[in-house]
Amino acid sequence: MERLARALTLDLLPHLGVYRLKKKLKQRCPLSLFDLKPNELRHYGFSDAQIALLSTPPQQKIDQALAWQAAHPLRSIISYFDINYPVLLKEISAPPMLLFCHGNIGLLSQPQIAIVGSRAASYSGKESAKRLAHELATSGYTITSGLASGIDSYAHQGALAASGNTIAVLGSGLDILYPKSNIGLATAIVESNGLIISEFWPDVAPYAANFPRRNRIVSGLSLGVLVVEAEARSGSLITARLAAEQNREVFAVPGAINNPKASGCHKLIHQGAKLITGLADILEELPCLLSQKEDCEHKISYEPVESTKLQDTFLDCIEFEVTSIDQIVIRSEASVEEVQERLIMLELAGLITSVSGGYIRVKGDT
Repeated sequence: MERLARALTLDLLPHLGVYRLKKKLKQRCPLSLFDLKPNELRHYGFSDAQIALLSTPPQQKIDQALAWQAAHPLRSIISYFDINYPVLLKEISAPPMLLFCHGNIGLLSQPQIAIVGSRAASYSGKESAKRLAHELATSGYTITSGLASGIDSYAHQGALAASGNTIAVLGSGLDILYPKSNIGLATAIVESNGLIISEFWPDVAPYAANFPRRNRIVSGLSLGVLVVEAEARSGSLITARLAAEQNREVFAVPGAINNPKASGCHKLIHQGAKLITGLADILEELPCLLSQKEDCEHKISYEPVESTKLQDTFLDCIEFEVTSIDQIVIRSEASVEEVQERLIMLELAGLITSVSGGYIRVKGDT
């Protein structure tokens, strides 16, 4: 329990995610920070605010989290340092420090395929998501999605209809399920030996900025991401882009050329995603994906892979003084959507921090 309390405290440290914390400490285990004196912590570059929190952890908040876990036998809090933390998730550039779980945590180590798409999906899109999820679940794959309305919901339903496994990754705390219309679906997932998880503490509301963060977990847990239906500016394309950056396979279901709900899928196919018309198109790629998973499981080190993209031109566009989003857009020559997505990832990595008027580079890490 002391180990978990330490991990909970580390998650509360301002401006420090797993990536920057481990980079700062080199080979030292972050959990050992609590055994260091303030002057030793300063040697590693910790701020006064961070040292104060390490020296005097917010015990009431930590006790609340531990009480949340103890209140139900299916609740678990898994930290990055636990043996049952998902191997594939450790590969991504900004892995979450914690996973709050409700359900069968054994599914985290099972081969997963993510299915995502439009919230305002068409009838055919919903049916495709449900059918493909059903067939993949029948073939032994866990279906991972975000519990959103539309494609996500039908993907979960397809897995449940096959008596298969499914994981829902939330953009809110587990005590504030969103959307409320899917509370019944969430209950059915847990009751069917499935799993609901979130990196957010149980009482966190579904803020808009949470969902791109949620998307990196959906893709990070999975061997591949299947986009069933998405418009050109859909959030599902963020998940697909993250999957490509995480060296996951990206699949896309085509649609009618005059259907705006399929334009995002067509864009992905044009960019190299595999066109999917049925289960066989996915399964022929899975032997390769499964071998990649086995390779991951034999890795000894739990160091996260540093993403060069986190330190590319986007970071160069941000000063050590306030830099507005407009300035970053102009300097990077990227779209507003891509800049906003990249800023979230840079902030998760602890390389920048948001302030009034924009963002600033975090001093000491270049």
